Parts: sequence; structure tokens; C-alpha cells
Amino acid sequence: MLDVPLLIAGQDRPASDGAEFRRLNPVTGEIATRAAAATPDDAAAAAAAAAAAFPAWSERGPGDRRRLLLAAADLLEARVDRFVAAMAEETGATACWSRFNVRLAADMLRDAGAMTTQVAGQIVPSDKPGMTAMAVRQPVGVILGIAPWNAPVILGVRAVAMPLACGNTVVLKASEICPLTHRLIGETLRDAGMVDGVVNVVCNAPADAAHIVDTLIAHPVVRRINFTGSTRVGRLVAAVAARHLKPALLELGGKAPLVVLDDADIDEAVKAAAFGAFMNQGQICMATARVVVDQTVADVFTERLTRKALTLVAGDPRRAATPLGSLIGLDAVERIDGLVKDAVSKGARLLCGGHANGTLMHATLLDHVTPAMRIYAEESFGPVLAIVRVRGVEEAVRVANDTEYGLASAIFGRDVKRAMQVAQRIEAGICHINGPTVHDEAQMPFGGTKASGYGRFGGTAAIHEFTELRWITVSSEPGNYPI
Repeated sequence: MLDVPLLIAGQDRPASDGAEFRRLNPVTGEIATRAAAATPDDAAAAAAAAAAAFPAWSERGPGDRRRLLLAAADLLEARVDRFVAAMAEETGATACWSRFNVRLAADMLRDAGAMTTQVAGQIVPSDKPGMTAMAVRQPVGVILGIAPWNAPVILGVRAVAMPLACGNTVVLKASEICPLTHRLIGETLRDAGMVDGVVNVVCNAPADAAHIVDTLIAHPVVRRINFTGSTRVGRLVAAVAARHLKPALLELGGKAPLVVLDDADIDEAVKAAAFGAFMNQGQICMATARVVVDQTVADVFTERLTRKALTLVAGDPRRAATPLGSLIGLDAVERIDGLVKDAVSKGARLLCGGHANGTLMHATLLDHVTPAMRIYAEESFGPVLAIVRVRGVEEAVRVANDTEYGLASAIFGRDVKRAMQVAQRIEAGICHINGPTVHDEAQMPFGGTKASGYGRFGGTAAIHEFTELRWITVSSEPGNYPI
């Protein structure tokens, strides 16, 4: 068991009222971490610390900010074993997934470092003689980042890296499911040389989450919000932000389709489907939730995918090097079990899996899924994959788009021109041709459409989200006014 204090103004602090909460290991039920349960006063103190640090941080040159972000990337990688241990205890993640989290998060810090010199403006021609008009991007102030538990290092770092690169200061609202993992991000940035108050980390008891988030969004020094998590909570965050007229960047739920056309390389499609559906037990926003497969190749595809899925077994990540680890909790097991039973009762064929031992569930495949089944539309967020058989490209596009979500998608087909035409018709922020739905790179514009949110993380696209575009003019000739 590890104690997790708040990180405010560079200092480790208990909650102002001394309150704590405990996170249990999802496999064993033992106490994994004991964390400070922030009060609204603590949240306000974190925001105030970030505001106090903003003037000096925003005035530091891009080279200095880049140097610190690069140092943080190196230090993050050096501490990989600490992150692996924390994620295994708090979320039941495998070492493979944890190490991938650290690698990509380090890349995000390095890419953010490269972006410090890309916060650019432009000269805009003016109709007024003697006037120079400029569109200038400037940091906005304090950014609130709210990160989830499922890819905690990637998404925790993403919540703060580009805001820092753009000259803002940050408050990271840690997930109550992985307070230690998110706290380690704040420690790493602080130890890399970030000035006190530039990065602050607040964690809270589960019952206090709404109150803490509301307090932070409403605080007058907080100017922007970024949130990654469920669509249900994202709508609440967006509503609170809107009441305070504060922009929010939202990356929410998904129901990613992988379309297998009649000319697909079946072996490649199988590999991508298995990886996309079952990596991290399917607990990824981009996870392949539906395979939309042309009936002419459906039988051979499902036979090969079943063989692959049977090898994807789950185990306690602290004790076994199994491909899959633990689901986040028993409530997730119950939800997935309900989806599977509903589908089977309505005619779906269970090809493998479908049962859990505590929070450990092997890869599960359901064939002949139809719109009458809950799993067709509901976000599954677990190691279960629905297979929908279709006739031709038109039906494949219709089924792929038959969802409220629009984050990631993928298409497999040897005729790349045709696959590209299909990709342009898919209603999703991300589409990969002949690749898995689960793919991320630090420099790419990452985000969704429809109920998967709005705005974009990553690279130059994120500069728009975390800066203010201002119009500044300089007149070099005397004014001539009508009155």
C-alpha cells in the first residue's frame, strides 16, 4: 500500500481536512493505494498555485520549455518500472500495456517540446494605410486536464503536455481509480525541473468527483478544460464548462468498427482485429468493438479469428505474463456478462470466451450480431468483440456508421482506392486502412465526431485548443476619424 498526497505548488500535501480514500486492487481486493481526498478548498488552492506560476512560465522562451519537456520524457522512461507496478496494482494492467503507455507518453512530451516553436501567428493585410495587423497566438492561463484510468500514463501526460508547451500552467485532476499512477506523472514533471505551481495534481474520493470538477471548472483562473473519459461524464463536463463560457476539448467513448471487405488480406485483418479488440482487455477508447465483415469472407475470417482469440487468456499481471490482465472491476464484468447473455438469447453465436473468473475474462467472440442485440450499439469497453455480417460495400458503410459514436475506425481491402473511398464515408475522426483501430502517435490530430466528442489533441492541431488567437495592430500614420 502506498500513500498518495496531493501535489500543489510543488509540495506534497494531505487533504486540508485530512481525509483519505483507498483504491483496491481489482484482482485481489487488497488495498493498492491510499490517497488524499481533496476538498474544494484544495482544488481552489491548486488552481491558485497554477495561476501564480503562469506569468513566469508563459514568459519563458520556447527553448527553455522544450528543454524541460525533453528532460521529463527521459525521466518518465527511466521510471518505467514504477509505472508498471502502479498500473498493475491500481488497474490490473499487463506490463506490456504499461510499458507501451510510458513509451507513447514520453513521445508525447518530446513532440510537445518540438511544438514550443510552432506557436506561431501571421501578418494579415489591412485596408488601413500604415497599419500592421497581426494574428497572434498566446497562452491562455490555467488549463484543467481530467484524465481517465484505462491508459493512465498516455492520457494523463496528454492532458498536460501540449498545454505546457504552449506556455500554460496546469491542474491535472487524477482519476480516483489510479491516483498513484497520475501522481507519478506530476512528480516526474516536477523532478524534471518544472517550477513550483506549473504542474499540480489533485485526486479525490469517488463520491466527491463531481464537486471537485465543478469547483475547478468554475474557478476564475481556469480558462480551458480538456477531458478524456465516458460520453456520459463528458456531457456533464461540457455542460458545466458551457455555463462558465469556457472552451472544452472532449475525447469520449467509442464503438469502433473494423470493416473487412471482400478483397481483404484475411490474415492481416485477423491480427488487427485481435489486437484492436483485446489489447488492455478491450478497455481502450479506440478498441475494435465491431467487425463488419463481408459475408463472402466471413466464414474463413471468423474461423481464423477464433483460433487467435483462444490464445488470448487473462491472468493476474503481477504473477503471470498472460496476454490479458484484469478488468477494472466486478461491475465491468457484470456489464459485459449482461451484453453477452443478451446477444446469445437473441441468436448470436458465442465462438469463445464469455465467462469470467473474478475480474479475469478471456477473449470473447460473438458472431451473427444484429441490431436487436444490446452489444450492437452499446459501448462494451471489455474483451468482447461483436461480428456483424454484411452484403457488399454499401451495407458495410451503413452498418459501420450505425452508431452514435465516431472516434476510431479501420478498413481492410487490397484495392486501396476503393478502401479510401469507403474511409471517406466513415463517420469517425480517425480511420486506418489496412491497420487496427487502436493506433496513436503523438503528432497526429486525435479526436472524434458525434458522441465521441470534439476538438483535437496532438501536434499542431492542439495548439489551437490551448492558445488564444488575438488580433493586434500597430499604426504608423496619424489617425483620420469622421468625428
